[in-house]
Amino acid sequence: MGGGGDGGSCDLLQLLFEGALAGGAAGVVVETALYPIDTIKTRLQAAQGGSKIQWKGLYAGLAGNIVGVLPYMQKTAGAIGGAASSLIRVPTEVVKQRIQMGQFKTAPDAVRLIVAKEGIKGLYAGYGSFLLRDLPFDAIQFCIYEQLRIGYRLTAKRELKDAENAIIGAFAGAITGALTTPLDVMKTRLMIQGQANQYRGFIDCAQTIMREEGAGAFLKGIEPRVLWIGIGGSIFFGVLEKTKSVLAQRNIRR
Repeated sequence: MGGGGDGGSCDLLQLLFEGALAGGAAGVVVETALYPIDTIKTRLQAAQGGSKIQWKGLYAGLAGNIVGVLPYMQKTAGAIGGAASSLIRVPTEVVKQRIQMGQFKTAPDAVRLIVAKEGIKGLYAGYGSFLLRDLPFDAIQFCIYEQLRIGYRLTAKRELKDAENAIIGAFAGAITGALTTPLDVMKTRLMIQGQANQYRGFIDCAQTIMREEGAGAFLKGIEPRVLWIGIGGSIFFGVLEKTKSVLAQRNIRR
């Protein structure tokens, strides 16, 4: 029996590893396919007044961003894991967005010049706004997803199909993306300001945007953000439910 138990544990670990690998692979595919939408979103959010956005270089900064977000795509430890991963994720996001804005050509150049001119703290610009946006994000998204699934399942009176889970995941991602857009706008502004120091912090950023651009500025980039996170949510929750289903079937066979 001991051998069988060990074999079962190994199978379970293998499935968990495969699930994490699938999630990471799905994340890389999503990040690569939708990166131009993310770049457009960043540039829309950064635009002030009548300034026009740049349509070239929509894949600028992709390689460095994928390296930085891989651990984030596979995190499972909730808020604590999110806070810990932010130590890597925030500098990655700062570098990515400043490359997207055309301030630097490559990630190594961006890191070197930011540290040289602004110090290490330059890589953590917008850290507070990042946490304020991201820590509740998963909770909101999962809550919306589960409530939509429960309602749909009660109406359909059956278990949901893979495609249905993916569609519900897309809705959950899109709704969450829309709700958190104002926080994302402030995060973008704080991260890309560099030495300009136009904003002295999160509250000052919010007050300045409201005073100079009006409430509508907090929704800049909402369309590409909703599209980007909606598609990402579809793939993420589709992979998640498929992995859970495979694990459940494996346990039943035992």
